Amino acid sequence: MLDIPSRVRVHVETPLAAQNDMGVCDAFEQYAPVREPDTMNAPHPPKVAGIDSTVPSPAHTVAPAPVTTGPPTVPPAPSGSSGPGALLTDRLAGWVSDLTTLHELTERLARTDTLADALQELLRAGAALVGARRGLVVLEPADRLGPDTMIGLGLGRADLGHIETVPRSALALGRILEGLPGGEGEIAEPDLFAEDGLDPRHREVAARLGYAASYAMPLEADGGGGRLGAAVWLYDEPAEPGERQRHLIGLYVRYAAEHLARLLEVERTRACMRTMTEELLPSRLPRVPGVQLAARHRTGPRGGGDWYDALPLPDAALGLAVGSVTGSGPSAVAAMGRLRASLRAYAVMEGEDPVAVLSDLELLLRLTEPARSATALFAYCEPALRKITLAGAGHCPPLLLGERRTEFVETSVSAPLGMLACWEAPSVELEAEAGETVLLYTDGLLHRTGEPVDRAFSRLHAAAAGVPRSLRHDPGAIADHVLRTLLPDGAAAQDSDEDVVLLAARFE
Repeated sequence: MLDIPSRVRVHVETPLAAQNDMGVCDAFEQYAPVREPDTMNAPHPPKVAGIDSTVPSPAHTVAPAPVTTGPPTVPPAPSGSSGPGALLTDRLAGWVSDLTTLHELTERLARTDTLADALQELLRAGAALVGARRGLVVLEPADRLGPDTMIGLGLGRADLGHIETVPRSALALGRILEGLPGGEGEIAEPDLFAEDGLDPRHREVAARLGYAASYAMPLEADGGGGRLGAAVWLYDEPAEPGERQRHLIGLYVRYAAEHLARLLEVERTRACMRTMTEELLPSRLPRVPGVQLAARHRTGPRGGGDWYDALPLPDAALGLAVGSVTGSGPSAVAAMGRLRASLRAYAVMEGEDPVAVLSDLELLLRLTEPARSATALFAYCEPALRKITLAGAGHCPPLLLGERRTEFVETSVSAPLGMLACWEAPSVELEAEAGETVLLYTDGLLHRTGEPVDRAFSRLHAAAAGVPRSLRHDPGAIADHVLRTLLPDGAAAQDSDEDVVLLAARFE
C-alpha cells in the first residue's frame, strides 16, 4: 500500500510493477517527478492504458493528441473536488491502469510457447499500445544462426512480398536490421509522403498497401543476446505515438525481447535434435525385389530414441527393425544411434536368426549401458517366398494388412532389452500373401492417441482396416492414411514428447 500524506490513499499492486521490472516509485519518476503541489496540478497526457488489450484494434488508426510544449495550464477544479488531491488521485489511477495493462499483456505473451505465436502476440499487443492497425516483425538474429522469419499483422503474404522489394536502407525496419546510421533505437516516421527523399519504391509500396506512417523498434535481448530483429507498426493516416505510448511500448518490447530470446534458444535446440536424429536414421530405404518399403518418423520436441532400419542381407533377404530407447534428449538420441549401428552389424552376421540378433544386442546394452533399457523388434524377410521370421523384446506386435485380413501378429511376451540378466524369447514365423503389407511401429504411435493401451490398439486396427482399396498398392499412402486417421491433430504435434515411427513393407 502506498500512503499519500493527508490527502488520499491509493492501493497499488506491487506485483504488477515487479512484473514489468519497474517499481511503484520508479513509475512515479518515469511519469512525473514529485515537485511542489502547485506544479503537480498540470493536466496529464491522455491515458494510453485505457486501451482494452483484449479488444481488437479499431478499424482505422487515429493520430494521437498533440503534446504541448508550452507551460502547463491548470484546469479549473471541478466543484466538490479537493483540487490538487483529486488530480493526484486521477494521475495515480492512470499509472496503476498502465501497469495493469502491461501486466495483462506480458502474461499473455508469457503463455506463448513457440516463436510464431510469440511474434504474433507481440504484434497484436504493440498495435494496441501504439494505436496502429497493422504491422510486421522480422526475426533475424545478429549471430546469423537463424531461424529467420517474417510475420505480419493485417498483412497478407503478397503484402509482405511487396515490402521486401523496397531497398532495406529505405525502410526503418531495414536500417535497424542492418545497423545503419539512425537505426540504433526507435524510428518514427509520422508522415511518409511528406518526407523529402522518400525512396520511389517505398512510396509506391506504401500507396499500394495504404499506410502513411510507421513506428519501428529494435528487438534486443539483454545479457549479451544482441539484436534479435525488429518490429514496425503501420498507420493508415499520418500519426505517431505520444510520449506515454512510447514509454509503455518500450517496457513491453524489452520484456518481449527477453521472452523471444528464450524461445529462440529452445527452437535452435529442437532443430539441432531433429537434425541429429535424421542423420542417425536411414537417409533412404533400400530397393529389394519383391517388396516395397515406406517409413514415417516424427521426433518429439525434446528429441527421442525411437528408430527404424531396413537393410539388404545376403541371399536376397531383407532385415527390418524398429526400436525405442528409454529417455529423451541428446543422450537418448546418441544411445539410439549406437544401438541401431550394433543391430545392423549383428543382422549381417546372423540375421536369419532374429533371436540371436536381439540376444547379442541385449548383452551389449547390459555391458555398455547398464542404466538404460530399450525395446526392439527385428524381422528377417525373404521377399521371394513372402516369408517373415521375427522376434520382439518388449515391443508392440506388427500389424498385417491385406485384402482378406487385418490382424496383429501374435508374438511371445518378453521383457525389454536390459531388464533381465539373460534375455531370450522364441521367434515367430508368418507368410504374407501377395499384396499384403506388414506395419511395424513404436509405442509412441499409440501414446500420442491419448487413449489407454487397449483402446489405442483398437483404433490402430480400425485405421488400418479402413485404408481404401485404391491406396493399398502404395505402402507410403497406407502409412499416411493410418497416421491421419489415428492422429487427427497430426503426427508432428508439439504438445507430445513421444516419437512416432511407422515402417510399412508391402509384399508383391
